[in-house]
Amino acid sequence: MSAPDQRAIEEVHALERRRRHALVAVDLDALDAMFDESLVHTHAHGVTHSKAELLEHTAKRRPYLDITRGELLIRLIGDVAVVTGPLTNLLRSPDGSERTLAGVATQVLRRDESGGWRFVSFQMTPYA
Repeated sequence: MSAPDQRAIEEVHALERRRRHALVAVDLDALDAMFDESLVHTHAHGVTHSKAELLEHTAKRRPYLDITRGELLIRLIGDVAVVTGPLTNLLRSPDGSERTLAGVATQVLRRDESGGWRFVSFQMTPYA
């Protein structure tokens, strides 16, 4: 693997770690900066949010208590990165109880004009 590819993979890993931390911390400014305006975020139960809807959902519900990822496969295709791997969310339910949701998530990122990465798509498929 070339040095630029390895650096890009490390940048994507770091951004995914920041995304997880920002969702749990409800750091809306950080999330706003890392989500592309065209973001499509499809939750495991099928509800799809735009960037604005996901930020509002996160602010109002504060659903993410912990997010854990397993080994990630990151494929680079020009200025696009496709990330696939296991995901476990510890979630706060609307009634205040906690639940765990595990599955596989696929994320798509694009390199922006400044050379940084931004999330454009997220899809989680829960384990059966």
